[in-house]
Parts: sequence; structure tokens; C-alpha cells
Amino acid sequence: MKIRLGFLLLAAGLAVSTACQTYQMTKKLQPAHADFLGKVGYIITRAERKIFLDLPDADRDDFIEEFWKRRDPDPETERNEYRLEYEQRIERARALFHGEGRPGWQTDRGRIYILFGPPSERLTYPMDPSGNCREVWYYGGFPVIFIDDLCSGNFIMRAINLEHLQELNIAQGHFQKTFDQEKRFFDYNVSLQKIRSDAEVFEGKAFVDVPYSAIWFTFKEGRLETTFDVRLEMSDESGAAVWQAEGSFPLSLEERELTENRKGRFRIEFPVRIDEGLDKLREQKLRMDISVRSSTERQELKKVVEFRLKT
Repeated sequence: MKIRLGFLLLAAGLAVSTACQTYQMTKKLQPAHADFLGKVGYIITRAERKIFLDLPDADRDDFIEEFWKRRDPDPETERNEYRLEYEQRIERARALFHGEGRPGWQTDRGRIYILFGPPSERLTYPMDPSGNCREVWYYGGFPVIFIDDLCSGNFIMRAINLEHLQELNIAQGHFQKTFDQEKRFFDYNVSLQKIRSDAEVFEGKAFVDVPYSAIWFTFKEGRLETTFDVRLEMSDESGAAVWQAEGSFPLSLEERELTENRKGRFRIEFPVRIDEGLDKLREQKLRMDISVRSSTERQELKKVVEFRLKT
């Protein structure tokens, strides 16, 4: 029996530093991976985007396959109706709404078409006395209005009222809510703390923090249990390993303890000691490859973190 407590929270915004870091990571993506991330922008959750960008490049293709599998309404068949429908809407939006200086699926009309599908009625209005052109799409009794201020072919969706904005948010949430409670990603954060650093040695601690709200447990003899298998490897710019560690970390809680700590994190700690080639290493940007496998989910999540040794 599996028990999962907690919810996936979508924050309203990101700090500027995080946004800049995300932008830089996105720029480094291979063209095929950047294309995927761009096209699924309307349905990918923030947690999934973070995981995708944190993955080593070699693992991103596997993520893409898993991304679509999680959204397959009938996994027993070869045909993934959700993926086919979404990709068809992307291509249809590309064809219908080109000419605005960007791909049709990136326009306001393209976004609504992808999230809602074809409208039940589409009305177009030529230039009115104020010099605007207008389109009104109806989904049942719900109108979506697009305005082209200069009649130049660039249509912008205009918010009508809070009720309509809520409907749009519900529609986008419906497309994002595509994997059930048995199919969630887990995630974790990695950090390095300096304890001692001089000419001869660097000592510190590497931490892997897993949110309790992201952990699956098995229920055994009245307790919630799981185990994390963790591997860390630090390498220099040439790819040579300079430090590595691994271990298995069991976690066992009473339900009361989990409830009390549901906003906290399970911390996994490794001592770090480097005493060779420190002068050269301090001049380089080092790389940490991390792998965490949950025994309950039987899912391995890899990440790459870059950093410098602090003096």
C-alpha cells in the first residue's frame, strides 16, 4: 500500500535570480530539447520544468518519453491520444495564426486554441470607428475576445472579467493535471557547505534535501517507510573525478511525525574532504553529478550542479 501526503504547489512567481538562472539553463539546451520545452509550455508544471532543466543532457530524452507516458489516458494501448491531440493542436495553431512575428502556437489565439480546442463559434469584425479589428470566440456561452489595435494581424486577448480569467486558469489547470496520484515526480535540492578551507584541505558537507511532501511511502507495521539510494560524484573541468560518495538512507516515520513535518525536508548528508590539487580546483567551475533512487517509487532522478570551491 502506498501513501503520499502533500500537494504540488505552483508558486505565483520566481525570484529574479532564479529566473535568470532558468533563462541561462534554457539557452544551453540542445535544439530538440528547447523545442520540446517551448511547445509544452502550456501544460508542463513548474516542478517538471525544474526537473527537466536540472537533468544531464543525456537523460532528457527519457524524461520526454516519461512526460508523455504520464499523460496517456490509456497506457495499455500504443496510441497516446493526449499527445496526438496536443501535437495536432500545436500544428493547427501554427497554420492558422502565423504572421504575428512568432510561431502561431505562441500567439494569444494559438494558446487559447491549444488549451480549449476549436471554438464553437468564431466571429471576426473588420475595423471599427476606433480603428480596431476584433475577433470573438465562443465556447458555449463563454466568449474570448481578441483585439488588434492597428488591424495589422496581431491579436491580443483582452481580459473581460475575473470570472472569465478564472475559466482560463481552470482550462490550463485541466491540461496540466494530467497524471494521477500514482504518477508524480519526486524532487530534491542539493547544496554544499564549507566547514574548513585552507591551502592544504577543503572540508565540507554535501546535502541532499527531499521535501516530505514529495515522498512516497510504504505502510508497514504501523509506520511509513522508504529508502533513498544516493550517489554523488564531483569532477573538474576535464571530467576527472575529484570526490565521490554513495549510501543508502532509510526513512521510517509515524503518520503523526509526517504530518508535523509535511512542510519540512528529509536531509541526507555526506562529509566532503579534498586534499589534492586544491590550487587548480579553486580556479575551476566544478561539476557535481547526483543520482537519487527511491525504493518506493523505483525511480531514479539525476541532476547536475555546477559550483566553485570557496576559500
